[in-house]
Amino acid sequence: MARIISPQELSRLRSQQPELVIIDVRLPEEFDTGRLPDAVNQCVFEMVFLEELLKKGVRRDQPVCVCGAAADSHEARMAAEKLERAGFTKVLEFRGGLEAWTALGNPVEGSSAPPGASPLQDGRHALDLAESRVVWVGRNLVNKHWGHVALAGGHVEFRAGNPAAGEAVLDMRRLTCSDLAGGNLHDVLIHHLESDDFFDVARFPEARYAFEEVEICSDKPGCRNLKLRGELTLRGITRPLAIEAAAGFTPEGKAALQSSFTIDRTAWGVIYGSGKFFRKLAGHLVNDEIELQLRLLTVERVPG
Repeated sequence: MARIISPQELSRLRSQQPELVIIDVRLPEEFDTGRLPDAVNQCVFEMVFLEELLKKGVRRDQPVCVCGAAADSHEARMAAEKLERAGFTKVLEFRGGLEAWTALGNPVEGSSAPPGASPLQDGRHALDLAESRVVWVGRNLVNKHWGHVALAGGHVEFRAGNPAAGEAVLDMRRLTCSDLAGGNLHDVLIHHLESDDFFDVARFPEARYAFEEVEICSDKPGCRNLKLRGELTLRGITRPLAIEAAAGFTPEGKAALQSSFTIDRTAWGVIYGSGKFFRKLAGHLVNDEIELQLRLLTVERVPG
């Protein structure tokens, strides 16, 4: 098991062991921002982590010290485990990382530009309709169908660097069923969904989700870190709807949101095949819940 060392011990070892290699296992952009002097970078999240490290001349019998961002970020311990499994025999783990190193006033290299700031200005940002997706899933007791519904528009409003309000407009005239694509039953099902049995698209060609309140539940990306409180308008009926979502920024600087949730379609007047409204349905039974999967990304800031 790798030995965990302190900043003071690392300072001593740097002068006592000339062969010691400090491996910064963070992202390259983080490494460029600030790093321990003479450290080499190999991101532990890359699938070729070990192969690339060996290409850089690091030997398995050489003393190595892995360094990450801070004690609460696990990249250093993950890298130490990988190296030991790969046969490295002298692995040290500097668990405190760059944060512990700089806290003692030790020197660093790099640009020192603060990473992680929101790349978006405050204001209204339109949704990227080419990259955003809405997937629907409908089920009965033993089967399911799934497909897409097109986005007609939408935006997200940023205030103080955080999402604060927004909307997504769905074009109900552009429904597809992916599992029946290319088959004879595709158009049959779509016509049924478009009819007054389901979404009555002739009278209600658009659906809309608008939110005016955002609760930040966590500062950790990748989890459900936002709760949106708003209203869904479907088939001319508006009901409150809260959505939990994972949100953050893409490497290109776009705001991104992912969410998966269910709605009870009968609350919006879609009662066809519902056991709550009909006594006997046999093969016409359709589950009340519809699952929706969102992937929303922004584009450039909308003026004004």
